[in-house]
Amino acid sequence: MNKLKGLIATVMLVSSSTFAQSVQLNQVYSLDSQAAQTLIDAAVIACQKIQHNIAVVVVDRGGNTLISNRHETVGPHNLGAAEKKAYTALSTKTATMLLSQNAHENKDTKNLTTLSNLLLLGGGVPVRYESQVVGAIGVAGAGGAKNDHYCAETAVKSIFNP
Repeated sequence: MNKLKGLIATVMLVSSSTFAQSVQLNQVYSLDSQAAQTLIDAAVIACQKIQHNIAVVVVDRGGNTLISNRHETVGPHNLGAAEKKAYTALSTKTATMLLSQNAHENKDTKNLTTLSNLLLLGGGVPVRYESQVVGAIGVAGAGGAKNDHYCAETAVKSIFNP
């Protein structure tokens, strides 16, 4: 009986050490609400300089909305558009202005327009830190895709590429 217990203990010890593996985790960054508010403030200021009020949304690396803001004079649909632009920029790791341009020239990119949660219209810009996409910003209501893109890109560059 003691030999059986010893054998079982040995088998358990050997099997547990055989399956034990070393795991190395990556350093992962993500936007927080303070960084999101700073981005929103920068986008609002950029758009005020070109005499436009906006709706703006910042999402974290998982595509979750951190903060959203819509000026009372901007149509309510713009908040939804800003959120989709931010999500699209995050998901594709590409500015939505570039995606929009590519959709006219590349049928594979054009197929992205069939996904209901993506919006290929200028105003979404991914936020990069330490070579990682850590979130994204989406702007709408600034008088067109070029203005939306300008405000979003200016905000990101002013905070993450001074």
